[in-house]
Amino acid sequence: MQEGKLLWTPRPEQVESANITAFCRWLEHTQGQHLPDYASLWRWSTTDVDGFWQALWDYFDIEASTPPSAVRGRRTMPGTQWFPGARLNYAQHVLRGAQRGGDALLSMSETQPLRALPWETLAQQVRGLATELRAMGVQPGDRVAAWMPNRPETLVALLATTAIGAVWACCSPDFGARGVLDRLTQLSPKVLFCIDGYRYGGKQHDRRDELAHIVGALDSLTHVVLLPGPDSDGAHLPDANVVRWDALMDRPPVQAADFRFEQVPFDHPLWVLFSSGTTGLPKAIVHGHGGILLETLKNASFHFDLHPGERIFFHTTSGWMLWNFLVGTTLTGALPVLYDGNPAYPERDMLWRMVQDARATHLGASPTYVDQLARAGVVPGERYDLSALRMISLAGSPATAECMAWFYDNVKADLWVANGSGGTDCCTGFVGGVPTQPVHAGEIQGPSLGVAVKAFDGQGHALIDEVGELVITEPMPSMPLYFWNDADDMRYRETYFDTYPGIWRHGDYFRIRADGACFVLGRSDATLNRHGVRIGTAEIYRSLARIDEIEAALIVNLDLPGGRFYMPLFVKLAEGLTLDEALEAKICARLKSEFTPRHVPDEIHQVPEIPATITGKTMEVPVRRILMGAPPEAAANRSAMANPGALDYFIAFAAQRRGGETVKT
Repeated sequence: MQEGKLLWTPRPEQVESANITAFCRWLEHTQGQHLPDYASLWRWSTTDVDGFWQALWDYFDIEASTPPSAVRGRRTMPGTQWFPGARLNYAQHVLRGAQRGGDALLSMSETQPLRALPWETLAQQVRGLATELRAMGVQPGDRVAAWMPNRPETLVALLATTAIGAVWACCSPDFGARGVLDRLTQLSPKVLFCIDGYRYGGKQHDRRDELAHIVGALDSLTHVVLLPGPDSDGAHLPDANVVRWDALMDRPPVQAADFRFEQVPFDHPLWVLFSSGTTGLPKAIVHGHGGILLETLKNASFHFDLHPGERIFFHTTSGWMLWNFLVGTTLTGALPVLYDGNPAYPERDMLWRMVQDARATHLGASPTYVDQLARAGVVPGERYDLSALRMISLAGSPATAECMAWFYDNVKADLWVANGSGGTDCCTGFVGGVPTQPVHAGEIQGPSLGVAVKAFDGQGHALIDEVGELVITEPMPSMPLYFWNDADDMRYRETYFDTYPGIWRHGDYFRIRADGACFVLGRSDATLNRHGVRIGTAEIYRSLARIDEIEAALIVNLDLPGGRFYMPLFVKLAEGLTLDEALEAKICARLKSEFTPRHVPDEIHQVPEIPATITGKTMEVPVRRILMGAPPEAAANRSAMANPGALDYFIAFAAQRRGGETVKT
């Protein structure tokens, strides 16, 4: 598949019905802004920063009990003050959906069939639980934590927490006790919502021992709310202060007229999301009510083109930022589809059956998942009724041209496949889908509205159609307020603003063309820099993905004394295969012919597993640090890994080579 090949063009009626088209007409009618195409709309959104975000405030009818005095007060970055004086509430805006009636969401698990939760029920549960939290003594700014699965109860707990101005944080139950405590002890939560077990892949996972450890270690807790797992009677309680979910919710209903949403400043903490924590203690990233409200409305409406009644399905855990975004799509009147279970159980294409049964219009997928389906020869379009599906969102890692084309060959021809990239840091996408523009293989359609994204060279000069650092030159309301317990914002500034003062550096290598097409080429801190030539790891992985024998790969480059380099490639092969000279020659020839001799690794090694984070990202930086001689416990946090044992090979590999030239620093 040739990069840049045209894969899809929206029909005139699709352009006409797009939310972004309606927004442009509204701008022209109300403000006299004539923006004839997406490029002009994006330029306006990133040059008239105040005008754009004020327009979103008005267009989405943001309700504030106290209006703002301006769009921005303090204008520095970091530290921009958005909509000073405004008081509002995120959960209050979500529950405006109850006025429409109908269903709010769909959910399913390995033990529960697909079912709907009506808006009326959701709103009653949120008001009731929020009232109970207030009775527990939870005040605005207190932290409420969760160790909960992707179920409606978790969504209810989030909305109830934020409705009273408390701060939400969540880890999914597949996190071990150490991973949970690495995150939650930073916050000193007052209340913990938790589960004592879950079903995954047809197997019951008993988490009572881990739960007892977590509850015992969080000495800040005053109350624990237990949701019994599918095979639990809830009788084994980890602490005397534990109350069961059903008992807590067995109360008289609280009417809407009798409930008060806590009115908080625009920048009041909403929730804490955590970085992967693969190389140290996870960063506790704090987002605000107003920033997430505006950003989610913008992203879901314009870059996902979600309309009321449409259904969006991401397979995600409750500990990933995609879950927070999925919850937020309710702001548009769309229905999130929640699934608690293994995506390949009881059949490999289980998610496609859910798309069919839920009549999903939007599906989130990762390139890794697509690769697994392609290798297995799965053709969802031949097996399922996917007539309702109109959009695919690709995220999690760079998507190749072949990955994008797979959907048109195996799902359906009339499909908007939107490749995108963003981050937990701002809980949104920086570049992504544009429903009114064509889709080309291997390309991201464009930068997101309000995101002044550029590629910078080392001297801070903007590049066009050249690889550079992904930077954002203007502030966004959903940028972190701060990191929790980060004195003087030291770690925050070091993370994003050390390289280019006053400019957000995200840590990805990036290329943008003059026509707006974008390419994210992997983490810049994992870049392969040989003889002054910077090579994005995504380029290597794209080539290797077309070699049938290779299931997964990891490549790193080590800088050695005297300007020398050592670049080993590690590959996991298909079951039953062994790396031999013929396969090594095939790999090297492919990389040399498609790129340059500098892309050819110095050595190739077969490994049993490729280390990955819980969200599926290849752990290049921790492996590189281990090979450079860093202590394993300092280089990588196993509790943040999907497969902790995968590091053992690399620790042994480094030990065997220690003292040799290839691993000296």
